[in-house]
Amino acid sequence: MMEIELPVSLTSAAMFGLLALWLAVRSGRARLKARVGHGDGGDMLLARRMRAQLNFVETAPFVLTLIVVLELAGRGGMWLHGLSILFVFGRVLHGIGMDADSAGRPRQIGTGVTMLTLLGLSVYAALLGFGLA
Repeated sequence: MMEIELPVSLTSAAMFGLLALWLAVRSGRARLKARVGHGDGGDMLLARRMRAQLNFVETAPFVLTLIVVLELAGRGGMWLHGLSILFVFGRVLHGIGMDADSAGRPRQIGTGVTMLTLLGLSVYAALLGFGLA
């Protein structure tokens, strides 16, 4: 059996891809229900689902890039797997929470998990880059 060079990056990319697909399907279903071909047509559920999808697209590339470079720097491992799974969990909560008319608990938790994940990975990578970690 061949050893995989970047196992955390590989599994993270797979999870993020599946999450992107889930968010796209949710947006598509809302689009079909609202009978809107382009934009959101003023449909609030569609607008919120589109925004949840875009929010993921705005953050996931940075998280994945940081996971890849940390793993390339020899700092991978189970902690990085766990953080990747936590990020996915936060994005799922955010996506579900965006269906509500107001910023409820799932959305707040998802946003917080996302920001803390991105902040933590960024700070750790910067410290590592400066030779301080």
